[in-house]
Amino acid sequence: MPDDLSLALSVPGLEWVAFAAFVAGVVYGFAGFGSALVYIPMAVAFMPPVLVIPAFQITALISLFTVLPKAVRHVDIRTSTLLIVSSLLSAPLGVYLLLTLPEPILRWVVSIIVIVTLSPVLMGWRYHSAPGNLTTASIGAAAGVMGGATGLNGPIVILFRLSGGDSAQTTRANMVVFLTLNSSLMIPIMIFQGAMTVETFWIGLVLLLPYGAGNLIGQALFKPSQEGIYRNVAYALIALAALVGLPIW
Repeated sequence: MPDDLSLALSVPGLEWVAFAAFVAGVVYGFAGFGSALVYIPMAVAFMPPVLVIPAFQITALISLFTVLPKAVRHVDIRTSTLLIVSSLLSAPLGVYLLLTLPEPILRWVVSIIVIVTLSPVLMGWRYHSAPGNLTTASIGAAAGVMGGATGLNGPIVILFRLSGGDSAQTTRANMVVFLTLNSSLMIPIMIFQGAMTVETFWIGLVLLLPYGAGNLIGQALFKPSQEGIYRNVAYALIALAALVGLPIW
């Protein structure tokens, strides 16, 4: 057994981290986002963010086979492509912040951004015309910085999607495609910037099975007709992310 795999298996509390990965997989399979919101707060109780965030990119690779194939049938290709490209272009800045800034500062910034963006949506704000390319690219760029720095690239994009008029099925499909491809394409960036190590690779690989099993269960639970339930779960997950991210616990 490789030494790095032995080290990954010996991480204190690994069973709880694996359970968090399973629950995160269920959430992602159902909602199309939210896996990092569930997984990262629990995982950082046992491992530092510089291990947790890169390792999760490896774990999330299983979504290419569990939830992505069905989602691509309903995706908005133009908008999703622009979001992915712009987020990847800004992601190196986020990874740099991950490696250099103190963790409490990152957590405050993320929580404040999530709360500020969630509030108008909960109060009923919606956009009534299709957003332009510049607006869409700006949303993607902001998500890329947040994703690289904290692993949470979903809140800004899901709020952007929920503020439009898309159905739950289309919204979920767009998020699955964005987050799955974004996480996969983040791996070379993290390797290049030195954030991805052999140890993080093995930790991510160990968690791949429980996360993938959760994906399949969550996908089976999703019903396109349950629009109200879907939106309520989405709002609750985003609010939870803002609360658990506060560096006061």
